[in-house]
Amino acid sequence: MEADDLRLVHEWLQRPHVRRWWRDRETYEEVVEHYLPSIEGDEPTDHYLAFLGEERIGFVETYLVSDHPEYAALIGVGEGVAGVDLFIADESLTGRGIGTEILRRFVDEVVFASPSTTSCVADPDARNVASLRAFEKAGFRVVKEFVEPEDGQMHVLVRRDVSAATVWSPPMY
Repeated sequence: MEADDLRLVHEWLQRPHVRRWWRDRETYEEVVEHYLPSIEGDEPTDHYLAFLGEERIGFVETYLVSDHPEYAALIGVGEGVAGVDLFIADESLTGRGIGTEILRRFVDEVVFASPSTTSCVADPDARNVASLRAFEKAGFRVVKEFVEPEDGQMHVLVRRDVSAATVWSPPMY
C-alpha cells in the first residue's frame, strides 16, 4: 500500500459492512495518522491492497505480534507469531470465498515467507461469523476467546501454524 491509496482506504472504512467491524478512523486525517507511519517505514506493520484481476477489492495487513507487547501479553503467544487483519471493501464480493482465498494465499506467500515466522493469528470479533468462517476455511483453528480492551467485545483468537500451509489452487466457481 502507498500513501496515494489512503483516500481509497478511508472511503472503504466508511462503508457500513466494513465499519461494523473496523470502527476506528472516521476521518481521512485519522487514516493518514494511523497508516502513513507504516507506509513510510516508521511503524512495523505492513499494509497491502488485495486485487481481483486489476480491481482493488480489499485491505490486508500483517505484523509481528512481538512488536506490540501489550497485545502479545493479552493473547499469550510466543516469538515467531505474525498477526493478520483484512476486509473486503465491496460488500457484493463477500460470502463468495474470496476472503478465504486472500487469507490462504497471503499467509502462505507473504506471512510465511519469513523463515522466522512459525504461526499466524487473528482476532475477529466473536459476532463476526462470516470472518470466523473465512479463517476456518483458510486453515486457522480457534485457540481461545478473550475480551479486547479497546472495544470491550469478545474476540476469538484463531491461529494457523506454518505446518498447515498449503499449496494454493484457484477456486472452482
